[in-house]
Parts: sequence; C-alpha cells; structure tokens
Amino acid sequence: MQNTLKNLLDKIEPVSRELETQIQAHLDDLTHPPGSLGRLEETAMHYCLIRQTLEPKLEKKRIYTFAADHGVAEENLSIAPKEVTQQMVLNMLGGGAGVNVLSRHAGVENKVVDIGVDHDFGNPPGLINCKVRYGTANIRKGPAMSFKEAEQAILAGAELAREAAEEGTDILGTGEMGIANTTPASALFAAWLPTDAETVTGRGTGINDEQLARKVEVIREALETNRAALGDPLSTLAALGGLEIAGICGLCLGAAAARIPVMVDGFISSAGAFAAIQLKPEVKDYLFFSHRSAEAGHKIFLGCIDSEPLLDLGMRLGEGTGAALAINLIDASIKIYNEMATFSGAGIKL
Repeated sequence: MQNTLKNLLDKIEPVSRELETQIQAHLDDLTHPPGSLGRLEETAMHYCLIRQTLEPKLEKKRIYTFAADHGVAEENLSIAPKEVTQQMVLNMLGGGAGVNVLSRHAGVENKVVDIGVDHDFGNPPGLINCKVRYGTANIRKGPAMSFKEAEQAILAGAELAREAAEEGTDILGTGEMGIANTTPASALFAAWLPTDAETVTGRGTGINDEQLARKVEVIREALETNRAALGDPLSTLAALGGLEIAGICGLCLGAAAARIPVMVDGFISSAGAFAAIQLKPEVKDYLFFSHRSAEAGHKIFLGCIDSEPLLDLGMRLGEGTGAALAINLIDASIKIYNEMATFSGAGIKL
C-alpha cells in the first residue's frame, strides 16, 4: 500500500457523538410530538454529527458520476454494447441523462469523471479526466487491474473529495456509468459477503434468463481465477472490481477524512462504498445510503452492514439518480431542524 493511501486511511476517525444530547434536545423542542418526523429526525441527527455542529447548513451539494469500461463486457452480459458507456458520458455532459434531470431538481451540481472509459474524449467542457487506463481486463480470465492501478483510482476519487471540501461542499453523492459494471460489483459482494454468486447477482440492464445464468457462471469463474488475490480488500478490489468502483471507494475515503457526508447511490456505488468500509470500517459513519436497488444483492449487503436506505423505489439505473433524490430528503431534514419553530421559542406549553 502506498504511503499516500495509508496516510489517508490514518486520517479517518469515527464520528464523535459528543453533541448528540444537544442535537436531540433541539429536535425534541421542535413544535411536533417528539419523534413524529421519523427518519427525517434521524437523518438530521446523522448529518449534524458528521459535520459536528448544532447549526447545520446544506448549501453546496455535488454528485460525482464516475465512468469506466469493463473487459468482462465481452462475455455478453448486458443488453447494451460497450460503446454505450462513452455515448452516455456525452449524454451526461449535455445534461440529458436521468442523473442530470434529478440533480437539477435537487439543486445538486453533477460532475462527470472519466476514470477508465475505453475512448479518447479530448477535452469536452465539463469532463474531469482522471483516466487510469482504457477499461479493465476481463475478470473471468484474470485480474481486472493491477494493484497500482487500483490505488491510483482510489486516490483520484479521494483527491476529488479533498478538492470539494476546500470548495466548501456540504455533501457529496456517488454515481457511476459503465456497461457490464453490475458484474464486477456482484463479484465483489460475493467475495466479501457471507453469500454466493447466484444470490447476489441480478439482471442489471434487464438481461434474459440465459444471460443471467451465464453472468453467474462468469462471476464464479472470476472468483476462482482470482482466488489467490482475494486475501485483503485492496487486492480483491484490483482483481474483481472496476475503475469507477475504485474511484467511488476513494471518494468515500476522502470525504470521511474531510468529515463530509456521502450519499451513496445504488448497487454499484455500494460496492465502492463497501470497498472503502473494508479498507477503513470507520468510513461507514460518514455514509448515507440513498435507496434499496432492485438488484438482488443490494438488500443482502444493506442487511449485513445494518443500514436502512432512505428510499425504496425499485430503481436500478445508477448514474447517481438515487443519490440526487435522497439528497432532497437530507435537505428537507436540515430545513426542519433549522426553520421549524420550537416550543420554547414560541411560548407553547405542553
């Protein structure tokens, strides 16, 4: 492990609960029956503790959508060809993707990051170039990337989080784009969860039964082919993961080091977040999980880490769409905390 990555991990500390009693007292003083706003109150508490403040603000919101290609796409495990990755990057840059629409609705800035697309974009306006390589190798045949490349992708994501912190960003969200990326995500979950490949593997873009059976077989072969590399989190990520997954891992680590909350999107983003948790368990304190994906393994993952997502809408688009929707709820919880009258202030006696 590079000293840079080790130093980053060393900076991450558990979220202090020192202000919990004062935050709860304010929530209970709001003009409502205590606890009647349910998850909104829990969300406000979580946000305030991460930010270590009794006077929270949520003004600058940003989602990073990481894009990369995957060698395993050659196994025909998606309804879309690999070229759709680059086409969707251009669609996002033009503001036409689902994440763009929902980000605009939520007042969230959306940044698109090329961390491993198998295409030369040149320098289109708005694209952040963090390319590590032109897509990963086929995990059925060997490791997706080298150990060094995995570290490079992680550190690129961490650097984006550091820059966002310097720019005064209050919350970050994760997103991804990469044809066939549910396959490496499923492989990582199968490696890290107490379950098997068949249980965590879903239909991704909507593949048929034959393709699903093939997808499970490919993941099993990937686990066997790379078995010797599955001894620690970083080598497992390098062997089975994707560059966008590693970038999301880094974004979560960098945000935790800077004490910025992260809204994790869906299944693939959760694989990146899980990689960060594997590297540094304290990272979980800084994460919100936006929604429960329709992908089979996501419910298992959320149960294993004992985390309840904010939404359950049957979504499986990715891109950061769930993160954009759920950031709306964080915004609402902070507005309740800051703007709702209090019993003490209004002179109301119960």
